[in-house]
This record gives sequence, structure tokens and C-alpha cells, in this order.
Amino acid sequence: MSGAAAPQLDAICRSVKDAVQELVTPSPRPVINATGVVIHTNLGRAPLSRAALAAADAAGRGYSDLEIDLATGRRGSRQAHLQSLLQQINGAEAALVVNNNASALLLGLSALASGREVVVSRGRGAVAEIGAGGGSRLPMSSSQSIAGCHLVDVGTTNRTYVRDYADAATENTGAFLKAHASNFRVEGFTAAVGERELVELGNRSGVPVLHDVGSGSLLPTERYGLAHEPTPQESIAAGVGLVFFSGDKLLGGPQAGIVVGKRDLVSRLERHPLARAVRIDKMSLASLTATL
Repeated sequence: MSGAAAPQLDAICRSVKDAVQELVTPSPRPVINATGVVIHTNLGRAPLSRAALAAADAAGRGYSDLEIDLATGRRGSRQAHLQSLLQQINGAEAALVVNNNASALLLGLSALASGREVVVSRGRGAVAEIGAGGGSRLPMSSSQSIAGCHLVDVGTTNRTYVRDYADAATENTGAFLKAHASNFRVEGFTAAVGERELVELGNRSGVPVLHDVGSGSLLPTERYGLAHEPTPQESIAAGVGLVFFSGDKLLGGPQAGIVVGKRDLVSRLERHPLARAVRIDKMSLASLTATL
């Protein structure tokens, strides 16, 4: 009808063959990471160790004591498999694991600050925006976020002081949020608020401090010739209420969001209805345990 010549039979056959081949080819496909970025988000982040893969395989092949106490035969908690280990590694009172770090932060904000204000540095606000990735984000704006809290940015893009947090604190402040800029940096005339001084302000104001350290390095990266990355242990030692980090970045495990911190705050996250919706699955749990 358009006047164009009809495709030849062999061209049609090739087109059909290519379409069928695309359908039956396993995906995602293995690739070689030649980007220069070791932990590349778009290439699946951290490769798993053989021990982590074996643990996930064993968990997926059969039944396990995922949520049962073998000593009593009663229902248990999947969190029990990792809590003690994470407490010892990080020096924390309590721990909780969910399916990714964006979920962990969302759960923390929902449990502690729903309907209230969360104060965050303007210079670190972009981290809250891009933290979820893939076009989804925790919006850094004056509107309500998906967690039901009101994000209040303070300071300027390059300089934020503890007094900026103090000036923004009100009776409706639910948390002070600090986020690590792991994938960008601001240079030159800069100033940032340290964990200890923010914790001191939080203690005086009765406001919990939340710290998203992102990459989740449990070892000093300087040991391997890399720039310093903040560790959860440093934040816990500074008195931070809750620390959030990923399992599949520098930690080298499966996708997971890890929360460590004060027992009373972690308990509030555990009791929140959203905790079940974002809980970690059995294979990731087994893999993360083996990684740790």
C-alpha cells in the first residue's frame, strides 16, 4: 500500500530468528567490567564470593530454619541470623536487615519521622535525591516525601554548620539526617558537620541522628590504597542513633540494606508495618551471612 517493496523471505526468516533468539537468551547477561568503576551500579554492583554463592544456593535448594527456633520449635525471626554478628562487627546495640539501603532509609524515616520534619544539609541533600537510583528518589523538596516526613534542607550547597541544624530544630523535628556523598564531591570553600557535633546537638534537642554512610565499608579503605570511606563503626562510636548502609557495595555481599544503632530506635523500625514489606529474602540473608 505504501509503495515499498515487500521484504524477501530470507529477511523475514532472519528477523523471526533474531526475535526468538532474543526471547530465549538468558538475561541479565554476564559482561566484562571495563568501565574503571569497580563497584558499578549498572553492572550489578559487587561480585559475590564463592562462599556467598554457595550459601545462597543451599538456601534456595531446600528448607531452612529461616523463621523457626530449632531449640523450641516455635516461630523465630529471620533477623536473628544476622543480628548478633552485625552487633559485634559494628559495636552497635541492635541491627536490622532489609532488601536494600533505599528501603532501609525509607523505613527509618517512616518509623521515626512520619508527619514530622527531618533536617538535612543542603550540601548532602542530593544524596537523598539519588539514593534510590533508576529515576526513583527520596525527593529533596518542601513537599511530603513517600515516608510521610517533611525534609528541611539547611545551610548552603558548599557550607553547612551545626548551628544551621540547631536553628531549624523545632518541636516537630523528628530526626537529623546526615548522608555521605559517595558519588560526588564539593571542593574549595566548604564546611560540613561532623557526626559527633551533630550527635551532641541531637542529645540536647532530644532528636535522633540518622547517618546514611552508603557504601558500607567495614574495613579501613586506606589499607588498600584508597581514599577514606566512612565506616558504620565510626558513626556508632560517635553516638549516632541509626546508621544505614548497603550490603552490595564495598561490603561485597548481595543486595541488602543494613541498619545498626541504638536498640530502642531499631525496635521502632522492626515494629513498623513497612518492615515486612521490605524484609530480606532467604537467599540474600544466607549470602550476606556468609559474606560477613
